[in-house]
Amino acid sequence: MIQMPYLLFLGDAADPLAAKVAQGIRDWRPDASVGQFRMVGCNADMKLPDMTIEEAVAAGAKTLVVGVANRGGKISAAWIAVLKEALENGLDLASGLHNLLRDEPELVAAAEKHGRTLHDVRIPSVEYPIANGRTRTGKRCLAIGTDCSVGKMYTGIAMEREMHTRGMKATFRATGQTGILITGDGVPLDAVVADFMAGAVEHITPDNDSDHWDLIEGQGSLFHASYSGVTMALIHGGQPDALILSHEPTRQHMRGLPEYKLPSLEDLRDVGLRMAQIVNPDCKVIGISVNTAAMTEAEALDYLAGVEARMQLPTVDPFRQGAARLVEALA
Repeated sequence: MIQMPYLLFLGDAADPLAAKVAQGIRDWRPDASVGQFRMVGCNADMKLPDMTIEEAVAAGAKTLVVGVANRGGKISAAWIAVLKEALENGLDLASGLHNLLRDEPELVAAAEKHGRTLHDVRIPSVEYPIANGRTRTGKRCLAIGTDCSVGKMYTGIAMEREMHTRGMKATFRATGQTGILITGDGVPLDAVVADFMAGAVEHITPDNDSDHWDLIEGQGSLFHASYSGVTMALIHGGQPDALILSHEPTRQHMRGLPEYKLPSLEDLRDVGLRMAQIVNPDCKVIGISVNTAAMTEAEALDYLAGVEARMQLPTVDPFRQGAARLVEALA
């Protein structure tokens, strides 16, 4: 188990979105976040106390979590000195990057010397089967996005909380590093060998009660040239009964691909539904989740109303306004 509370390491994040792991933990597990560590040039801020390693240890931190998710998931050489310092001062390390902590000789040596643990969240712990496509009992909901990092995870967690307040049976199924660090369980889907990705999704969404909903954390985008494969695995392995369209309206181009524009919500609806109905002919698009963090309240409300009128689907920012209308649309 990864020990809490955390010191969130923001490193030299180029922008706030690059620190989305830290942001997710800060938003959904504020009780587990004692502070943040930022290096020179960091352009992200979780609005937590800036701490040195020593100050974080004194405040009770047990684990330094690498809260940066840069393109390619690499541990920067510039970070090594800070990560070693954390180990030397009694902190464990946790990371969900593709570049593993256990593959960094200096960190391995420091962990062994000081009796600390290196947690690589993106290492699959189960031998997943190849998907069989069989229909399972229970119900499943999946958020799919016009791009990466548009709020798919936030949508699932917000819906789970709302459903629990209503006494409904629901489980958020984490499929990425941030979701796993928030919930403590899940599958690091983009680290699973391609042939087994859909099977991994079947594995974490097994047969369940007829009135139980699995809220599957979305990843990537069907329209993203780099990350469409993981989305397809979620759709076909998840066999969703309900799809939610996720969008960030101020995005100028696909994340990391400046030559690609975002698809329209209509395109996402049509392509996503066609793919989902291959494995579940009864799947429906039931709502739209919009990340309005970059908008004023007035701008957000105006935009949401316009999309709802155009798409004829309940349209909300579930983090800003709550997920009640999305939950009600599941019925």
